[in-house]
Amino acid sequence: MKRFFLLIAVSFLIINQSNAQKADTLSITLESVKYPFAVKFFPIHTEGQDIKMAYMDVAPTGTPNGKTAILFHGKNFGGYYWGNVIKALTAIGYRVVVPDQIGFGKSSKPFIHYSFHQLASWNKRLLDTLGIQKTVVLGHSMGGILATRFALMFPEKTEKLLLENPIGLEDYKTFVPYVTTEQQYQTELKTTAESVRKYYQGSYFTYWKPEYEYLVSIAGGVTYSADYPRWAKVAAMTFTMIYEQPVVYEFQNLKVPTVLFIGKEDKTIVGKGLLSVDQQAIHGQYRLLGKQTAAKIPGAKIIEFEACGHIPHIEIPTEFLVALTGSL
Repeated sequence: MKRFFLLIAVSFLIINQSNAQKADTLSITLESVKYPFAVKFFPIHTEGQDIKMAYMDVAPTGTPNGKTAILFHGKNFGGYYWGNVIKALTAIGYRVVVPDQIGFGKSSKPFIHYSFHQLASWNKRLLDTLGIQKTVVLGHSMGGILATRFALMFPEKTEKLLLENPIGLEDYKTFVPYVTTEQQYQTELKTTAESVRKYYQGSYFTYWKPEYEYLVSIAGGVTYSADYPRWAKVAAMTFTMIYEQPVVYEFQNLKVPTVLFIGKEDKTIVGKGLLSVDQQAIHGQYRLLGKQTAAKIPGAKIIEFEACGHIPHIEIPTEFLVALTGSL
């Protein structure tokens, strides 16, 4: 009888754990993730596939100034983390467009050749469709590479280039060992909420706060999805895109006003896990990389933040937003 009741208790525990896990499960297009504003979809046909690009298009809440800003998210994120930036920009009169890049967020996750040139072209098409002639471009992390590529390809479309702790300030393939997309895919398949949290704590933030957990709940929640292998495959393909398509050699070719916003404690390296501890210590040093990059860009300005890591608009929102709006 004791064994019977023990079996029932264990079964009940397993069912509860299973239900808790399912409650944390997200689809790979984040249907249940609430974005700060209404999401629309822009249709794209590429490589024989019909796909869609999610985006927010937010009208000014303050007196309209006739200007637009487009925000490009980082590799591990989507438009959901831009809420406070959108509100700050719309309050001073900007129309704000916030895409989820193809392969990210609520957008399609196709198996295609991922290219910053292609992503930039799709963003230009989106802006053209919306009737936007010129825009301020703000890119964070991977979005910084994309924003730079956009400004290089479409300087006539770019009013100002704003880079928030962009990656790609180093050429990763010169010091990070090469792995194939398939090898990276196998690594991505091992991702868990705990591994995400550990990486964010070690590279992105100087001090972990409970309010950052929502970032982990999204990046970790998709790992429970039955479709997670597709997410992981696309993550591996975009890792290869970053590794193989550096922009660091072209900063001197930028012809638009540029401002860098740098959290000096950032230690982000794409492929960090492939490096020894000693190698990690000499790369990803944004307190040096920020200044070096600003020196390469004609007329660039740099605003640095003490005691801040990879995501200033989340870690030090007030200070960042004051600096951002003051730079427009």
